[in-house]
Amino acid sequence: MTHSLKLRALAWTAGVSLTLAAGSMFATPAAFAQSKAPIKIGFGQSLTGFLSPNGKQALLGAEIWRDQINKSGGLLDGRPVELVYYDDKSSPSEVPGIYTKLLDVDKVALVVGAYATNQNAPAMPIVIRKGKTYISLFSLDVNDKFKYPKYFSILPTGPDTKTSFTEGFFEIAAAQKPKPKTVALSFADAEFSQNACDGARTNAKKHGINIVYDKSYPPPPKTTDFAPIVRAIKAVDADLVIVCAYPLDSVGMVQAANEVGLKPKMFGGALVGLQATFFKDKLKSKLNGIVNYETWVPDKKQMYDGTEAFFKEYQARAKAAGVDPLGYYLGGWGYAQFQVLGDAIKGAKSIDDDKIAAYLKKGTFKTVMGPIKFGKKGEWAESRMMTVQYHDIKDDANLETWRGMSYQTVLEPKNLETGKVVYPYEKAHQ
Repeated sequence: MTHSLKLRALAWTAGVSLTLAAGSMFATPAAFAQSKAPIKIGFGQSLTGFLSPNGKQALLGAEIWRDQINKSGGLLDGRPVELVYYDDKSSPSEVPGIYTKLLDVDKVALVVGAYATNQNAPAMPIVIRKGKTYISLFSLDVNDKFKYPKYFSILPTGPDTKTSFTEGFFEIAAAQKPKPKTVALSFADAEFSQNACDGARTNAKKHGINIVYDKSYPPPPKTTDFAPIVRAIKAVDADLVIVCAYPLDSVGMVQAANEVGLKPKMFGGALVGLQATFFKDKLKSKLNGIVNYETWVPDKKQMYDGTEAFFKEYQARAKAAGVDPLGYYLGGWGYAQFQVLGDAIKGAKSIDDDKIAAYLKKGTFKTVMGPIKFGKKGEWAESRMMTVQYHDIKDDANLETWRGMSYQTVLEPKNLETGKVVYPYEKAHQ
């Protein structure tokens, strides 16, 4: 019996050896990648709270990039990528602790930024202290005061960051006859909104338009009723009304404008949130006439190498992931953020922060959202911000409406223009 057991053991060992040998003969690059130490990339992200409809889009974009990289064999001769992330709950106060944990406890090799200006600003002191290269996502001018040489921004503002969100709005307004003379500015008392309205003041001065109202309000949840704010704006009877706001207050201001009957010649500016399917569905016809910033639309002029393939995969995975079904606002940019980092790792042939930063400074990066070249302060060398107008939206609008271009017109820049402004606001706001 002992002899029989020995024979079985030998046969089993031989079989395992043959199986392993056969497996190694047919191993894929991805299989080799799994045998090497992963490259850990850490970040916070807004997965709950008022920023989550956009933050979750960005996360799915990052996960699609990770899966594609690992399937193709990883980075740096076969190292897989591992994403290490935590929910910042849409609260800036959560951010310093997250980045401290990522670097001191999780020992990630690299970090990137979450979505939104308010979430990236509090990460900067930790990142700078640790000497890490940092690629932020949709952060408006956060490096202005730090001037950190290893900071890079994924946001198509160009070098004139603060003015970019409302520049198109003012260009369009100034071209009307008669030219509008006055503007009202309303903004949340938060970093993004303050920066965007700083830019609006500069644009108003440039075009000789007089500011007749310029007031902030406490951001939600401190402000929940926006009707008193809109009534005060209506009382000054400005030709133009610009609001600089994050998603909850953007929705609140648009709803209040409809409730109060606000009817300036143009209305919009820097309303974050209107770009996401969730908020479009919430507002529908209330969006008509609004002239607002945008970063990408599904027009043929904005289809780049891999764009259609990315959105096809994103949309196939969106329902199971519980995210925005289209991903136009942050899904593609979340992917592009990691495309840029991945290409810099390949180009530098290293995960050393200094080498990656040096490569980021000199390269032009092809992404699904178009080419990106970094300039001063880590912002884009050239702007690709757009201004769009919503129109002809009915209250039965649905996903198929938001999927295309029938309800929105690109007004600026001229090389991406798809139509002309409907002016004044009331004419489009039917």
